[in-house]
Amino acid sequence: MFRLDPGRHYPTETESRVIIRFQDCDPLQHLNNAKYFDYYFNAREDQVAKLYDFNPGQMFHELRTSWVVYQHQIAYIRPALVSEWIRIASRLIYHNDDTIVTEFYMTDDARTHLKNVLWTVSKYVSVDTGKRVPHDPIIMDFLKTTELPNVDYPHIDFNDRIKAIKQQVLSVAV
Repeated sequence: MFRLDPGRHYPTETESRVIIRFQDCDPLQHLNNAKYFDYYFNAREDQVAKLYDFNPGQMFHELRTSWVVYQHQIAYIRPALVSEWIRIASRLIYHNDDTIVTEFYMTDDARTHLKNVLWTVSKYVSVDTGKRVPHDPIIMDFLKTTELPNVDYPHIDFNDRIKAIKQQVLSVAV
């Protein structure tokens, strides 16, 4: 489980390099739309375990809580192709007492083209009752420490955020 270490740097954006698998693609050799979720969630799970020493399974057993997906918003900008190496970035862009918003985006391996953006809204629930509960203090420490600053999620439009991410990708590529 996450234990805040004040002397440690915690990145607010994480990244994985992944190859698009043949079995996950449609007949046009594009990553199947539903498979984007698998790639994103698997990358995020690996990233938070490695970078933050955070284990959702441990949270489930020790705190008897979990996050459940409430809503997705996704944009398919460019296809990810079979056997292509891609980059998956993820970051927490918002949290309150019982909700988190995770932003995912995918680029080509060189980070020159934005392929996809996903926002996932999750609610924090008791596994015993299935009802929303406030984040535990240790979880709030994790969220405050790892949230990307300066994203005004309640007041930003998804399409405007895509434009901002495109600009970010282009500025890194130059």
